Amino acid sequence: MDTEIKERLERLRAELPASVKLVAVSKFHPVEVLRAAYDAGQRVFGESRVQELVSKHEALPGDIEWHFIGHLQQNKVKYIAPFVRLIHAVDSLKLLAEIDKQARRCDRVIPCLLQLHVAAEESKYGFTPEECRAMLSGGEWRELHHVAIVGMMCMATNTYDTERVRRDFHDAYLFYKEAKRDFFAQCPAFHERSWGMSHDYPLAIQEGATIVRIGTNIFGPREY
Repeated sequence: MDTEIKERLERLRAELPASVKLVAVSKFHPVEVLRAAYDAGQRVFGESRVQELVSKHEALPGDIEWHFIGHLQQNKVKYIAPFVRLIHAVDSLKLLAEIDKQARRCDRVIPCLLQLHVAAEESKYGFTPEECRAMLSGGEWRELHHVAIVGMMCMATNTYDTERVRRDFHDAYLFYKEAKRDFFAQCPAFHERSWGMSHDYPLAIQEGATIVRIGTNIFGPREY
């Protein structure tokens, strides 16, 4: 298994542009599997459950860059605020305010991505472009000094229709550019676009992704 993970990571690194960060999606995989990826040089890991993230953070080396990539409940922010390096899926102003509150208690600034809802499924979280535009226009987020909005995140429609997937990523990229122009033109840190997973990351990169979240192509199928 260790050799397989190393080979998969090497193939991915050879394929990804230097400008694209690889987040190894390690949710549901045991610590030993993450250690194999770490030993193969991977330093950025993504988890979507708070308890699992905290447990792995405590068990693994301190130089790992932990990203939270799932839906985050406000009452659980405090558990990851001391160490999380990027929160991918901020889907409300209330959540952003809670992250700010907990970051202030830890005397840090936590980078965050705003999650866009561009997929067909109603079940997916995130701001619609209209909601995100309204939130940014409202300006309350400018009073939050312990969070840094550094870009956008989205998930594409779960479909085999590659043109629909491409359109979702393209729509997210267009809105990112609009937000950069209208709200973050003077903010160099606002440059990240987190979209693309194991099955669609090549399309995501073509449509402007700077971060891809890949699990299966590194670790194989998840064990539930």
